Amino acid sequence: MNSRAFVPVLAFLIDGVLGDPPNRWHPVAWQGRLLAWAERWGPAGDGARFLYGAMVVAFGAGLSAGAAGGIRRLSWHLPMAIGVLMEAAALKLAIAAHGLDRAAAQVEASLRRGDLEEARRLLGWHLVSRPTDDLRAEEVAAAAVESVAENLTDGLIAPLCAWVAGGLPAVWAYRFVQTADSMWGYHDPAHEWLGKPAARLDDGLNWLPARLAAGLLLVAARFLGEDARGAWRARRSEAGRTASPNAGQTMATMAGALGVTLTKRGHYSLRGGEAPITPETLRRARRLVAVASALGVAFCVAWRLLVDRTRRSDCGGR
Repeated sequence: MNSRAFVPVLAFLIDGVLGDPPNRWHPVAWQGRLLAWAERWGPAGDGARFLYGAMVVAFGAGLSAGAAGGIRRLSWHLPMAIGVLMEAAALKLAIAAHGLDRAAAQVEASLRRGDLEEARRLLGWHLVSRPTDDLRAEEVAAAAVESVAENLTDGLIAPLCAWVAGGLPAVWAYRFVQTADSMWGYHDPAHEWLGKPAARLDDGLNWLPARLAAGLLLVAARFLGEDARGAWRARRSEAGRTASPNAGQTMATMAGALGVTLTKRGHYSLRGGEAPITPETLRRARRLVAVASALGVAFCVAWRLLVDRTRRSDCGGR
């Protein structure tokens, strides 16, 4: 049995125990600094900025993939246990499952204490980019529910899919595209055309992982006794209401599973039911994402074992 197939399990455990390193040591922060530096040199003109943005994304993704490939090759030349641990650590740095859950838990705790100001602050600091100063308690809880649902794709399932498809190089190329989209993917004069290549590429790379993540939430809802049928109905009818072709998949599924309506002012309303959104709703959402995350890791390992077995069979048949 290939021990490297269990790298995602070890990465998931490391993420839960150790969390993230300081920003100055985190590769995603390095990617962000490269993007910030490149933005300062961006040309004028829509077409030129589009091409420049595409070139920066291609260069940064290639650089990230090359560095990750070097780490993977080094891990292959080390004793098996050390090599697997090194690869797991490199994969862990690309996932953010437990950190996001801890951030959502802090918002939940503040809401339970009745400290709305602190809940708003934590929400805006850790989970969302929208203004939070005037959100009601129910809106704060709803925004946190949306964030944990959406980040199931970005923070875990998509990196795992990339790992299955192409190992660490694919993971870190994907992570650069995602970082570029998070920094440049805005509809403002400075970023409209600069960030468009990253935004479109990010949409394409997340298309399958978002739908897999929604499916995992459905299974988790059934396992935890939530409304799996409501989740299925909401995903089918509401997932297309968001501007992103992918974010609505998990958010609508979550809305249906919890029997609530998730609304972002002026943007969308995902109808899954009329139940009030409370701190308890956020706790249930976190449980759903935790179970879906564990299922996702198990699915990734099973898929890698199947691929490895198929390759060995093909080699043996020649």
